[in-house]
Amino acid sequence: MHYNDSIYGEVEIQEPVLLELMASNAMQRLKGVSQHGITALIGITPPFSRFDHSVGTMLLVRRLGASLDEQIAALLHDISHTAFSHVIDFVFSDQNGQSYHEEKKEEFVAGSDIPKILRKFDRNWREFMDEEKFKLLEQESPALCADRLDYFLRDLEFLGLANCDEIHAAVESLEVRNGKIVVNHPDAARWMAYTFIETDRASWSSFREVGLYQLTAEAIKLASKLGVVKENDIWTTDDVLWGKLRSAEHPDIKHYVSLITPGTRFTWDDENPMFRVATKIRSIDPPVSIGDNVKPLSHIDTAFGRYRQAYMSDKKGIWSMGVVNAFKSEV
Repeated sequence: MHYNDSIYGEVEIQEPVLLELMASNAMQRLKGVSQHGITALIGITPPFSRFDHSVGTMLLVRRLGASLDEQIAALLHDISHTAFSHVIDFVFSDQNGQSYHEEKKEEFVAGSDIPKILRKFDRNWREFMDEEKFKLLEQESPALCADRLDYFLRDLEFLGLANCDEIHAAVESLEVRNGKIVVNHPDAARWMAYTFIETDRASWSSFREVGLYQLTAEAIKLASKLGVVKENDIWTTDDVLWGKLRSAEHPDIKHYVSLITPGTRFTWDDENPMFRVATKIRSIDPPVSIGDNVKPLSHIDTAFGRYRQAYMSDKKGIWSMGVVNAFKSEV
């Protein structure tokens, strides 16, 4: 297969196990699951899918010299994301952790066509469930890992935070030291670290995106309570779940859905909030290779270290959110 990726270009994939996994029902479902959930569906955030991101993460670890097993783990790392992606974490009040898909991963994979495919290639599917074993794929924040880097790089051009040349330069600056991803120059690490925070500010933990996630979560919770949405519906695609919400006749569900538009605005409201919510705050502190040494950027550039800490402190906590204006669109 010649796979053309927006970040890594055209890549030839020959390994039969990767090709069969990419064609599996479980992976193909991810083409209907947007990385950004509801905000992608209504045109606010980038429209790429969990399939795009999963293949991209695989291509990044491949580019960095990962074993075939780590490439498989990368490809499967988001296999258990539900429709609307991290919106479901808001349904289950895990806005800070955003780990519902990880908690359900083994259960989901066990019931999918993935185990049969891996058995064909003499592999046990359970060996790929613990992502922490694969050091290029996953690292605890704020370190670099392929998962974190790929979704960051995919957002940049749409959000107007970088151009194609800057994104490719960032990819070229990555290398592996002692089995972990590092950046080969302080300037490249500095650009990456500051731009990552700007991406979090503009999208992942923006007031607007968090508000729309919570509105959608409230609609799903109510629709589930009333039997309009069944448990299996969250394991389908964005379009299927959105269709269920849009077709609901209950006035409270219709009210929530009417607010889920690009025109809805949110404000801080301690007195009479529609909801109080926290969210996950993201940043990175890239390891930088300097000669034979590797040091976090914050140890080289203390000004960045202070900036990152201030950003994380300012954003944390409970947000009291009110809807101040909504321009209703057709739903």
